[in-house]
Amino acid sequence: MATIQPSFANAAEFFNSLLDEVEEFFTGSRSAAEADRVLATVLFTDIVNSTKRAEKIGDRAWHDLLGHHNAIVRRELLRHRGREVRTLGDGFLATFDGPARSIRCALAINESVEPLGLQVRAGLHTGEIEVADDDVSGIAVHIASRVATMAKPGQVLVSNTVRDLVAGSNIRFHDEGHHSLKGITNSVRLFAVER
Repeated sequence: MATIQPSFANAAEFFNSLLDEVEEFFTGSRSAAEADRVLATVLFTDIVNSTKRAEKIGDRAWHDLLGHHNAIVRRELLRHRGREVRTLGDGFLATFDGPARSIRCALAINESVEPLGLQVRAGLHTGEIEVADDDVSGIAVHIASRVATMAKPGQVLVSNTVRDLVAGSNIRFHDEGHHSLKGITNSVRLFAVER
C-alpha cells in the first residue's frame, strides 16, 4: 500500500495549526496574526466632474466611457509595475514599490485619458501600509487619499515624502506649500508634478 507524503505547505499549515492549539490550551487564547506592513507609494486617482459628465451623456455612454478609462488605467499600472488594489467608482487605488514609477504612471494616465475628454486628478504619498486580504490600510493610505482630493483637474500632486524620494530622477515639481489635510494632525507640504 502506497503512502502519500504531505506537501511541505500542508505540513507547515498542520504544524502552525498545532502550535495555535497548544498556545490556546496553555494561555486560553490565540495571538492575533501581525499585519504585514510594507513600504509603498500609494496612488489615488479620480475622474474630475464624473457625475456631471454621466448626467450629460447618459448611463449607457458613461458606462462605456468608464470602461475605456479603466482599461487605460490598468494598462498604465501594468506598464509601470503598479498593483491595482481596487476601483473606487470613477477612480483607482493602487500601490507601487517605487515612487518615480508611480509618478510616471499617474502622468501617463492623465495624458492617455485626455483624448476621451476626461481629466483625472491624482495624489501620491509614500509610507508604510498594512496589507491584508488583497487590501491596504494605514495612515499612508489616508494621506494619499487626502492629497488626491487637493489635486486640481489634470494634476498629479505628491507629498514632500514622494518628492524627496525621487531626487535625481529628473522629475520636476512646483511647490504648492503646506496644507492641512482632513484628519491628519500635522500639515503636509505638497508638490505638483510638472508635465
